[in-house]
Amino acid sequence: MAGSEQVAGRRFAVAAPWISTVVRLGLAVVWAWAGLAKISDPAVAAQAVRAYRILPEGLVKPVGYGLPFLEIGLALLLVIGLGVRIAAVISVILLLTFIAAIASTWARGIAIDCGCFGGGGAVAASQTQYLQEILRDIGFLLLALWLVVKPRSRVSVDSWLSV
Repeated sequence: MAGSEQVAGRRFAVAAPWISTVVRLGLAVVWAWAGLAKISDPAVAAQAVRAYRILPEGLVKPVGYGLPFLEIGLALLLVIGLGVRIAAVISVILLLTFIAAIASTWARGIAIDCGCFGGGGAVAASQTQYLQEILRDIGFLLLALWLVVKPRSRVSVDSWLSV
């Protein structure tokens, strides 16, 4: 029994960096998609932030205009594999913030499109998709948490620097 556990442990040790590579690149695609969808029209991104009715008006534009750059920055770090654990921790914080914001908006009965991948703002109550958005973000959160625990991946600057 102990021998088969050792074999399984070795297989996991070999597979984990490859799993982390797939997770890292998948999360990079998500952040790039989200950031690029918003960066071309920062006023719409700010409108999406405003629709949540959480931040004071003085923070709406800085957050709306800055968020796409943060998302694209995370995507770039993850694509090249530099500071993977740090990028993953920031991703976890950002995703928890998004989940909390969507849940808060849902609980307060405000009907919006989350603006997660562009657009955003008020919509008809029948057009909200809060549960799907929260579940999607929980899925992304699980990917980020994997990278917090297992940041070593193949084909990354981090792996080249650690040699």
